[in-house]
Amino acid sequence: MNTIIQTTTNNLKASLLFYKKLNFQVISNEPLLLADGQCVIEINTNKFARKGIKIFGKNWDTVIPNLQKLTKVIPIKNGYLLGDSSGSWIYLINEDAPQFTTKAFSPSLLGKFSGLSLEVIDIEFSKKIYETLGFKITMGSAEKGWISMTNDNGFSVSLMSPNACPHSFYNPSLTYFNNKNNLSVIQKIRGLGIPIEEEITAFNPDEVADNIILRDAGGYGFFIFND
Repeated sequence: MNTIIQTTTNNLKASLLFYKKLNFQVISNEPLLLADGQCVIEINTNKFARKGIKIFGKNWDTVIPNLQKLTKVIPIKNGYLLGDSSGSWIYLINEDAPQFTTKAFSPSLLGKFSGLSLEVIDIEFSKKIYETLGFKITMGSAEKGWISMTNDNGFSVSLMSPNACPHSFYNPSLTYFNNKNNLSVIQKIRGLGIPIEEEITAFNPDEVADNIILRDAGGYGFFIFND
């Protein structure tokens, strides 16, 4: 896996409690990495760190000129930094990715991981950014107001155009799609006493809250949704 999720926090104890309750497991202490069998999350306490993703590789010098034609790219200590039109940050790290297999760890209580979700002001611009980074469209289209893109390592990013989602949207967010099992997933989350940021009834004709949104201590969103 060459792509990990970075969240930030000024309350490490609260962040760890949130993830451990959901059955994420600590797989590294420096950096602090947690896995749920489907994705890897870094909790970064550095005050200069920002929420986004880290993509590891050693060939960024061939990619940077093409990215610079689209947006500003800032050199950092161990790679490069840029953003998309959602305001989310993308760290390009000039290193090999940490060596582990997420499948070795148990799934979290959140269900089936479906990738990063971003609400973007300019879907075509963001699409070009991720295409330059090696992502390819797997579902959707700009005309439909959403696009799902996946890289060669299986990490997916979904781009949503403005006014496409009738609920709060936190950039960036992680999406877990659980189809008919979502109500049981929500029940388990309630049982853990994890605060629910928003209960969503907009998609249910009986106004049942069958979709919810969580947020970790650093503000990263979690969409726990039906398909």
